[in-house]
Amino acid sequence: QVDLVESGGGLVQAGASLRLSCTISDASDYALAWFRQAPGSERVFVAASRPNGATYYGDSVKGRFTISRDRAKNTVHLQMNSLKPEDTAVYFCAAGRPITSTIRHTSAYYYWGQGTQVTVSS
Repeated sequence: QVDLVESGGGLVQAGASLRLSCTISDASDYALAWFRQAPGSERVFVAASRPNGATYYGDSVKGRFTISRDRAKNTVHLQMNSLKPEDTAVYFCAAGRPITSTIRHTSAYYYWGQGTQVTVSS
């Protein structure tokens, strides 16, 4: 069992930045990812980081968000810049061992955090 705990969400204005953090009880060789879910919508891929350092991003956040891992602290961060109202969602951290073709799929991840709310006002 792997436990994940997210933090860092909040209410900000459009154009601002936030950094989300996710502490994992055992990061080991898992890919770590962030997904988000807006009210009434499906959970969608935001970013992922493989143990080898490879990173992946959803099209809507590419160039604005950055995922990074702190191996010493078993933590993964999501730096979010130039936030837009459409970024408003609950953000979830996840851990799994997806192959490249499934790295953006929720079904590829075994463990999930409880989520942290991000609200961006216009």
